[in-house]
Amino acid sequence: MTSLRIFFIGGLISYRAMFNWLNPWILVPALLVSPVCQVLLFAYIGRSAGVGNDEFYLIGNALNYAAIPCLFAMGATIGGERYSQTLGIILTTPAPRIPLFLGRSLPAIVNGWAVAMFGLLVGGLLLGVTIPWSAWPAIAVVVAVTSASCTGLGLVMGAVSLRVRESATMGNILFLVMLVFCGVNVSADDLPGWMAAVGDVLPLTHGIEAAREVAAGGALSEVGGLVLQELVVGLVFVAIGLALLSALERLSRSRATLDLV
Repeated sequence: MTSLRIFFIGGLISYRAMFNWLNPWILVPALLVSPVCQVLLFAYIGRSAGVGNDEFYLIGNALNYAAIPCLFAMGATIGGERYSQTLGIILTTPAPRIPLFLGRSLPAIVNGWAVAMFGLLVGGLLLGVTIPWSAWPAIAVVVAVTSASCTGLGLVMGAVSLRVRESATMGNILFLVMLVFCGVNVSADDLPGWMAAVGDVLPLTHGIEAAREVAAGGALSEVGGLVLQELVVGLVFVAIGLALLSALERLSRSRATLDLV
């Protein structure tokens, strides 16, 4: 019961605490306007170049933006504690580490899911893309799994923030890497082999492909393999993130650098 309280309540409080200095309305341009602008930008570039179609760019870029809250929120919930000089206090508590840190991922997953779904809905309306209503429940499931997978990578980023000064820079780099390598605007089949291989082990790639197939009329059962691959990628990054958290926590303790920024 204690672990569940830490997971759900502790994670929610930590997520809310990230905005203790910030007006929540800043989320509107950052997480609602920005993804729609990215969708429109690449859709019109695609129209001008005569490559792909609006639905291709809509799905790729809307899901790509799910990575923003998933990456940055996880980095901020750990790096922010370090910056605020409260990380040492948290780590001296007897709270088990797995629910302590994984609980912080749940609000990020929900946020990433909401951002991607908003981008799909509004971007689709602006571009005139029609996705059958029967496909939306399956798309919502795919987006949820994709957001969870991105949050796994965000946990790795958060762990690394125990040793680096600024995790936001790392988040920007990862977001752009995923934009290029994960089939967001260029199909994985059209990428060079080595780039496609990198994309295969990153979040987003399989989720974007699954969402496109569902929007084209495929059933959720038909893309189950892709969804499972996306989930496995996320779980691998979660395992890496937890291992890094444990190792870097011990290293920071031994060097007395937990709260140094």
